[in-house]
Amino acid sequence: MKVAVTGGAGFIGGNFVQYMVNKYPSYDIFNLDVLTYAGDLTKHKNIENNENYHFAKVDISNRDEIMELFNKEKFDYVVHFAAESHVDRSITEPEIFVKTNVLGTQVLLDASKAINVKKFVHVSTDEVYGELDFDPTTFFTEDTPLQPNSPYSASKASSDLLVRAYHETFKLPMNITRCSNNYGPYHFPEKLIPLTISRVLNDQKVPVYGTGENIRDWLHVLDHCSAIDLVMHEGENGEVYNVGGHNERTNLEVVKTIISALGKSEDLIEFVQDRLGHDKRYAIDPSKLEKLGWKPTYNFDTGIAQTVQWYLDNKEWWETIISGEYKQYFEKQYGNK
Repeated sequence: MKVAVTGGAGFIGGNFVQYMVNKYPSYDIFNLDVLTYAGDLTKHKNIENNENYHFAKVDISNRDEIMELFNKEKFDYVVHFAAESHVDRSITEPEIFVKTNVLGTQVLLDASKAINVKKFVHVSTDEVYGELDFDPTTFFTEDTPLQPNSPYSASKASSDLLVRAYHETFKLPMNITRCSNNYGPYHFPEKLIPLTISRVLNDQKVPVYGTGENIRDWLHVLDHCSAIDLVMHEGENGEVYNVGGHNERTNLEVVKTIISALGKSEDLIEFVQDRLGHDKRYAIDPSKLEKLGWKPTYNFDTGIAQTVQWYLDNKEWWETIISGEYKQYFEKQYGNK
């Protein structure tokens, strides 16, 4: 069994690569990544010599490269994580998001169709649904209309619709998953939780947008990995599955939790001008996926405590990321191969 994982040097894709390599030693897991600023191979030092792990530096929007690779390897499954995903960057550079998230997905769909993959699993986000109000009884379901509010979420919604269209038009076997905010090991340091941890440890101010009252449903990345594994193997063809952690917190609560865990002062919090188009609240109803047999194993309190401890135990990793030294790892490890 050959599984192509796009974006396998990123945060969620990287955790999924490790999850699959370790859980399925009989599967050949191919990590496809172009290694943009957020692509980090150092996280895979522990598996890079495994016989069932393979890496290919490839741009998903490069049709010739992708077609050549897919025709050569004849993948059975494609699990598509690769995406530009930072909302702030999408506001300043939306064109990059359209190229990677829309065009790149279309190239992968064409390649998958050409080799008759068993299934194309498209990993999306709850942000395609837009925002919810603060009513705690309202949730996103798979039938919630798509109403994206940022260039990032608009590009993801567009890719979702392309995947659906290839299923309806060309009968390409597929599933779409839409997750809430992930956290856990190897989260790139520009995102809220790792940014807060690194800045608090260095006694630096932690920027919080607006009043910090925006609410997110937090999902541990390993719970997300198990959900995608289940959907890949048992998801009903053509269906969408929401993946949520039942862990709603305001951004301010998240920051205060981390500050408390590290024994620091809340004086480190610095409120800054709110992000353009900042959605008020996301909350997922994952009951459809739960009926398939999935349950999250982490609640936020235990998950965030373990995550903070992971960052304390792995300072070398995130300090290497912050310094930029991680970018040299590819040439060192793969440059002469």
